[in-house]
Amino acid sequence: MLNEEQVLRYSRQIILKEFGYESQQKLLKSKVLVVGAGGLGSPALYYLAAAGVGTIGIVDFDTVGISNLQRQIIHFTEDLGRKKTDSAEQKIKSLNADVKVIKHSVRLDAQNAEELIGDYDVVIDAVDNFRARYLISDLCYFMKKPLVEGAVLGFEGILMTIVPGATPCYRCLYPEPPRDGVVPSCGQAGILGPVAGVIGSMQALEAIKLIAGMGQTLSGRLMTFDGLEMKAREIEWRKKASCPLCGDNPVIHEPVEYDIKCKF
Repeated sequence: MLNEEQVLRYSRQIILKEFGYESQQKLLKSKVLVVGAGGLGSPALYYLAAAGVGTIGIVDFDTVGISNLQRQIIHFTEDLGRKKTDSAEQKIKSLNADVKVIKHSVRLDAQNAEELIGDYDVVIDAVDNFRARYLISDLCYFMKKPLVEGAVLGFEGILMTIVPGATPCYRCLYPEPPRDGVVPSCGQAGILGPVAGVIGSMQALEAIKLIAGMGQTLSGRLMTFDGLEMKAREIEWRKKASCPLCGDNPVIHEPVEYDIKCKF
């Protein structure tokens, strides 16, 4: 049962006929893991906490740097040098004491990924590199964990939702990672902060919809966003029989950790 303060706090979403009291209870009992407390993770974390997700896990090994502050809105100037997990936890608890925050101040890798992901209902991939992205997507497939993928660079972003066994997987779209030196990092190509805000907020929305069982998620669809032209496009995204992970004759039987270098 929700107490009186919770009913008031979440009243604006409880009154939505598509949401209601039961969906709020589901959120309060849910556990969402956000991998990355940066440009995408910051807005995702804020909106998950504000909505009343009961347990939020944060995976990030990094500390707050001054170049982060232009887009990573959960971190403030006084947080420079702090662990991002500590900084994010402070803002979340300030916003909503209902939320339990579990900090994982480590770099996600093949040795710890299964343990990190195991306890959560939904995973949000808010990382900025293909090494972690493929590892997360492979492992979520094997562990049957719904995954909300997002990525941004420059003025553009993409978003997709993956439900293992029911939708195409990440490798149906990108069977293999790019070669070394092909893709620039945001430190090389640049990024406009609000673009990360748009995609990160939508990642939180997709996670909330998955937990509440409402609406239509982006499963089986890829959304691209162009902030410079203010255009969004939807691309149908089908399961591929030739997919090396979820296809008819899979060749990947365990998560793969690649060593991929960005463009120099």
